[in-house]
Amino acid sequence: MSLIHETDYGTPLSKSEKMVTLTIDGQSITVPEGTSIMRAAMEAGTQIPKLCATDMVDAFGSCRLCLVEVEGRAGTPASCTTPVAAGLVVHTQTERLKKLRKGVMELYISDHPLDCLTCAANGDCELQDMAGAVGLRDVRYGNQGENHVFADACGEANPAWLPKDESNPYFTYDPSKCIVCSRCVRACEEVQGTFALTISGRGFDSRVSPGMSESFLGSECVSCGACVQACPTATLTEKSVIEIGQPEHSAVTTCAYCGVGCTFKAEMRGEEVVRMMPYKDGKANRGHSCVKGRFAWGYATHKERILKPMIRESIDQPWREVSYDEAFKFAADKMRGIQAKYGRDSIGGITSSRCTNEETYLVQKLIRAGFGNNNVDTCARVCHSPTGYGLATTFGTSAGTQDFDSVEDSDVIMVIGANPTDAHPVFGSRMKKRLRQGAKLIVVDPRKIDLVKSAHVKADYHLPLLPGTNVAILTAMAHVIVTEGLVNETFVRERCDWSEFEDWAEFVALEKNSPEAVAKISGVDAEAIRGAARLYATGGNGAIYYGLGVTEHSQGSTTVIAIANLAMATGNIGRRGVGVNPLRGQNNVQGSCDMGSFPHELPGYRHIAGDAVREQFEAMWNVKLNPEPGLRIPNMFDSAIEGTFMGLYVQGEDILQSDPNTTHVVQALSSMECVIVQDLFLNETANYAHVFLPGSTFLEKDGTFTNAERRIQRVRKVMTPRNGMADWEVTIGLAKAMGFEMTYNHPSEIMDEIAALTPTFTGVSYQKLEEMGSVQWPCNEKYPEGSPIMHVDGFVRGKGKFVVTEYVATDERTGPRFPLLLTTGRILSQYNVGAQTRRTENVVWHDEDVLEIHPHDAEQRGIRDGDWVRLTSRAGETTLHALISERVAPGVVYTTFHHPLTQANVITTDYSDWATNCPEYKVTAVQVSQSNGPSDWQKAYDEQARNSRRIAPVVEAAE
Repeated sequence: MSLIHETDYGTPLSKSEKMVTLTIDGQSITVPEGTSIMRAAMEAGTQIPKLCATDMVDAFGSCRLCLVEVEGRAGTPASCTTPVAAGLVVHTQTERLKKLRKGVMELYISDHPLDCLTCAANGDCELQDMAGAVGLRDVRYGNQGENHVFADACGEANPAWLPKDESNPYFTYDPSKCIVCSRCVRACEEVQGTFALTISGRGFDSRVSPGMSESFLGSECVSCGACVQACPTATLTEKSVIEIGQPEHSAVTTCAYCGVGCTFKAEMRGEEVVRMMPYKDGKANRGHSCVKGRFAWGYATHKERILKPMIRESIDQPWREVSYDEAFKFAADKMRGIQAKYGRDSIGGITSSRCTNEETYLVQKLIRAGFGNNNVDTCARVCHSPTGYGLATTFGTSAGTQDFDSVEDSDVIMVIGANPTDAHPVFGSRMKKRLRQGAKLIVVDPRKIDLVKSAHVKADYHLPLLPGTNVAILTAMAHVIVTEGLVNETFVRERCDWSEFEDWAEFVALEKNSPEAVAKISGVDAEAIRGAARLYATGGNGAIYYGLGVTEHSQGSTTVIAIANLAMATGNIGRRGVGVNPLRGQNNVQGSCDMGSFPHELPGYRHIAGDAVREQFEAMWNVKLNPEPGLRIPNMFDSAIEGTFMGLYVQGEDILQSDPNTTHVVQALSSMECVIVQDLFLNETANYAHVFLPGSTFLEKDGTFTNAERRIQRVRKVMTPRNGMADWEVTIGLAKAMGFEMTYNHPSEIMDEIAALTPTFTGVSYQKLEEMGSVQWPCNEKYPEGSPIMHVDGFVRGKGKFVVTEYVATDERTGPRFPLLLTTGRILSQYNVGAQTRRTENVVWHDEDVLEIHPHDAEQRGIRDGDWVRLTSRAGETTLHALISERVAPGVVYTTFHHPLTQANVITTDYSDWATNCPEYKVTAVQVSQSNGPSDWQKAYDEQARNSRRIAPVVEAAE
């Protein structure tokens, strides 16, 4: 194994279709018009020396090292900023150029520390490389560092010297090694879009400055790592590289956090991760990253990770460490005993959206074929199950329509119920880049998310609707489109069912659906609704991106359908720059759905009741399958309390912290006779478990993830599982103990079985993924290289289906006792229930959940910023600190659910989506009042958790 080196072409790729031929150093080369001479030379195999240029950002031309000579032109232009032209004759190495480059390098080195042997960048320093490339042997100007190299100058303190900034937990900033190439500043602006860095001062006094000479931690820096990645010296360096040294081999793998699915190079020394570097060939992230994927992988070696199987007879006993075989036997005996006592349908399982496709497939296979029932569900039940229902109903397939690259061709972007800059930050950065280039933006969200107004980005329309009124707003937009003649009639007649469209158009045109009528329901100005509708319908390529603020409602499925209706009515389906795009929450939530994790569907979204489909699986699995759909997660809980569902296998999900109405979940888990938890840590669900099977991280196994754009990507093992087994091997061991043999030697064999049984995956194999890097399903005979854009020539279901979307107000209402509405979401530095990110340095940014409350509501209650407050609903109460913020509207409060001590879901209710039972997390009527600290419920919960996590000491046998 060796390090994977990626070519840096110096400047970005030109998208021009017109080709230009020129001569560089006697060699003829043809490149797209607009290509820089630097990039053309690199494509011809000639590397022109450079320092300020990199192909992740636009050309800058400041270092003056990449000078070339062009026949017929005076001077020595910078090759990075000089575009090619037909017939140019370029020389990259002449006596004149050699002298100029040496002179430039002398100036750089004269003001740079010469501690190369002890420098963290030794072996990975572009300044060092370029000094060698230009043949620098001595420096005429000395190396005293009169500017900022040394703290002392001539025996006195040097006022120009700045100390190293080590405030950020993941990287350091050493001003003495900065050559002011501006690559970090440009990466922050052009790639990330945060504009946290600038160059302060002029000339010799120039410095890279976070904000107004702040520390990196105290500035607006979001720690995405783009600046560190761009830095050509040791000025910005990962602390892990400083501590461990330079990596010596690497492997390409996929991030295990959100649904963007960023590709990284895991750079290693032995089996130790040195750093995670975003992979430029990754088609989801294109070489960018966020703080979680780039830096927050330390949980893999955290001291709290459980590495041995554990069992106990009851949840009030301490855990007892055992061998895998003993744990498997104990679990199997318990589960078989429950079935013997309560019946075949009395046990089930929940698959993980954090595990691989292969592992998820095995769990649903075990439940259907080994348990003998279809009581399998997944976390998508509580997040994007309405996406599956809504898009399958209207388009015929349960997934988004575009690839992420598509946003580069969008003219109008509508973001509804999503906060991409926090929850999907790498895609959020790509979206912001397109907005800075001139695309228009509509934000439909109760909060003023960053996209509403941030650096060089401002929404053209922000519709701050009252939580729960999504359907009303979208139907009002449809009203404008229909009544003002903005429908793309040609598209609708050709691609959709016309009679169904007429019924829908007649409905949305009713006066009750007008913006004026809906304004009274939603709190959104009617003219703003009209303006947003006109912009979406007439602004060019219109793309809709949505998140859990759409799906986690009592009308979640209806809202997804309403979004699809808008896209079809305006013809915004089937090409680049348009589409309906759900932003999936977890890394493999799309894959877990694809793999048959719902109780009514086998892999590939095919109903379990279909005889022909079921027979395929029966033949492959050599077992008879139950044709009846099984229990959904809420049904499992209700049945457990009733005493008919008594055993649960939970793979990599923390249902106690993530599911609504925590008190109800506690009651359900407490009622069960056997709960098996397979995870990395003793999570909150494990407090009520009888068997704990240790899980493995994404670094410790092979497999695939499928991201939000249907992109199937490899996960590659870079270290031995610390727990001794990959998750797929653990599931096979449990299945064997249950009497159901599954024999595989490698996850690639599992994928081969998936491909043989799933029409949308028939062309997928590990060999194809090695060749192509990734592929988007459907990938089969019809689409052998995958499908970046769906519904190009027609909808999967045939004709697009318009469905009437009647607004029905939620049963969760505000009133005198509970006058405020609570909505929940995520924050950039934390992920889901926080089990991984809370065990990294990310807690520096978010060490507790807080309650955002508008100044008006806070003043009415005598609440000051930072006060303890009690948050109460019909379901329960908790306490947390207040954050007074105008991000939320009066009457609305907001919190996150990353920390178990807060247990935000003790507040949320059992109300759910009418079609899928997706919980209504986004609308809970609450009251906020002053508090003195944690509630009695929180204290009792914490005490139970501490007691439940006891592990009995291992007693060594006497000799």
